[in-house]
Amino acid sequence: MQKDYDVIVVGGGPGGYTAAIRAAQLGLKTACVEAKRLGGVCLNWGCIPTKALLRNAELWWTLQHAGEFGISFEKLEFDFNKIIQRSRDVANRLSKGVSYLFKKNKVDHVEAYGTFTSANTLELLDTEGKKTGSIFGKHIIIATGAHPRSVPGVIIDRKRVITSTEAMTLDKVPESMLIIGAGAIGVEFAYFYNALGTKVTLVEMLPHVLPLEDEDVSKELERSFRKMKIGMRVECKVTAVETGEDDVRVTVEGKSGAETLSVDLVLVAVGVEGNVNNFGLEKIGVKVEKDRIPVDASYRTNVPGVYAIGDVIGPPWLAHVASAEGIVCVETIAGKDPAPVNYDNIPACTYCQPQVASVGMTEAAAKEAGHEVRVGKFPFTASGKAIAFGHATGFVKLVFDAKYGDLLGAHIIGPEATELIAEVGLARTLEATEQEIMKTVHAHPTLAEAIMEAAADSLGEAINF
Repeated sequence: MQKDYDVIVVGGGPGGYTAAIRAAQLGLKTACVEAKRLGGVCLNWGCIPTKALLRNAELWWTLQHAGEFGISFEKLEFDFNKIIQRSRDVANRLSKGVSYLFKKNKVDHVEAYGTFTSANTLELLDTEGKKTGSIFGKHIIIATGAHPRSVPGVIIDRKRVITSTEAMTLDKVPESMLIIGAGAIGVEFAYFYNALGTKVTLVEMLPHVLPLEDEDVSKELERSFRKMKIGMRVECKVTAVETGEDDVRVTVEGKSGAETLSVDLVLVAVGVEGNVNNFGLEKIGVKVEKDRIPVDASYRTNVPGVYAIGDVIGPPWLAHVASAEGIVCVETIAGKDPAPVNYDNIPACTYCQPQVASVGMTEAAAKEAGHEVRVGKFPFTASGKAIAFGHATGFVKLVFDAKYGDLLGAHIIGPEATELIAEVGLARTLEATEQEIMKTVHAHPTLAEAIMEAAADSLGEAINF
């Protein structure tokens, strides 16, 4: 039998389930077509379980340095299988939470694969490809996400040459690992496995790790990683990967020539590409550009009644962006006039230690855009809370327009950077100036004082540095 809906969302990740719930809240009869677990890659195989793993790494590091806090242990050890299991348990719990939210908001979860037969109709297939029915929607939102991108000539066998999915469920800690790509995913796994004893080498084509971050931040992270003995090959590319019975031989080429490294595993972490194939887009004429679906400011595709949100429409490939897009999309469908997503004010977070977070322009980008800039920095080595906390690496860097005092960008590396970034994101939303940030009294002692001090530093008025 065919069921009719006001809104059908294809995909149950952060963008998809958020759109479905918001649509139901607005009184629209809503279904979400998702054959796998609700929550998508982010909740099940990305954002959430990796943070659980990283928390284990942080705790292990802290326990190893417990002597600094006057605490001692005997026979300190970890159980890697339990670390992995805890990560899976966290993901499972939150996936069930999405199911609960669907029931609470009366969203129908259609456990099937959907493929377009018309702009308003999806044919439903089970896991074996057998047709089980069809559903009709006045509006259909594509939220199919993305999958890991590969490197030309590198075959991902998911045994010795793996993606982030396999990296989260290994049965033992590898002795050595080479990671291709030093963006957020590569850096986070480098930190995690290095903390547990793996000899890690990062390979990045661009001049620095986390190449999209402010250069000062990237350099600071590189200094921290060198202290951890994480190997880094920047301005290098992988030209060959040969899998043997007991190892993988990787040829890396850079300015000084080529070298071949032998490692247990290779993790490919060079980004993602949209899931645009095998569900009938070509049948209904939805335009696809390479691996993304182009949309307008309200996430309409070129086909009336069909929308797209999240990773499938291209960068920035972030869960919180997909969720924001989903809300704007369904509020538009419901006849409201939502404010568009401000892509200039999207926070980026990397959850290694030290943590990295940023929002807005880098110093270099601000100058390239024609701004005369004023920069304020405050190191965590001058923060009483950071020193007491035992994590005083890093700094807050704020980039202001020198003429008007507008906050153009904020860059944080150090303790709880991914939490602190929200303050400066809000400051940018409210168009706060350096004077207003500086004059906002911050509690003492807190890590957030570093933001106030960085604003003061830009004016030559920092008190504690």
